Amino acid sequence: SAVLFSFFPGTDVGVTGGGANKENAAAVTPVTTQPLLLTPEPWNLLVTQTPAKEKAKEGETVVLNCHLNSPQHPSLTDLMVKWYKEDEKGQMDLLEKNVTILPNNSRIFMSGDLSQGDVSLIILNVTTSDHGIYFCEVTLPDGKVVTGDGTKLRIRRALGLFGIEESIGTIIGVVAAGIGGIVVLIVVLTPQLRKCLLCVRQESRQ
Repeated sequence: SAVLFSFFPGTDVGVTGGGANKENAAAVTPVTTQPLLLTPEPWNLLVTQTPAKEKAKEGETVVLNCHLNSPQHPSLTDLMVKWYKEDEKGQMDLLEKNVTILPNNSRIFMSGDLSQGDVSLIILNVTTSDHGIYFCEVTLPDGKVVTGDGTKLRIRRALGLFGIEESIGTIIGVVAAGIGGIVVLIVVLTPQLRKCLLCVRQESRQ
């Protein structure tokens, strides 16, 4: 059959046609992948909050650090920064679109330089009500939201004549532990108290 194919030009056309189809297929492939190359790369933003825990005394100024790192996009000025706090009362927004949203606020605001990736939060004259976990949240131009791991702020205040500083939350823990200890003592002593009462009754009968 190979000899027959060599004498019929039509067969050669079929062979070359097959080769042409392969070339066309190869030519079509870059066209389908080209739009993918034109789409912008997704932002790879890292939001870092350090340290994870922060302590302060009443009346002090606190800076909660938050830094942004984006290797692909060195310009960070298009980002929207939000700070919010979580405590036993729930979530409270403090700052949105890079500015504070608290009414009559002069204590809490963003202290960093956004163009340098510094979006730290400053709190002036802290009070015990400022305790909680503070989160730094950043919205990218494509709508993606990236949130830091949070910074737990504990406020210490002076108690008693000796100026002993205790953290809000620790006091509650100590009280709870004390109540728990009393309950345990009652449970443990109850059977022995019953025995003693029985002894007293028996003696009184005798």
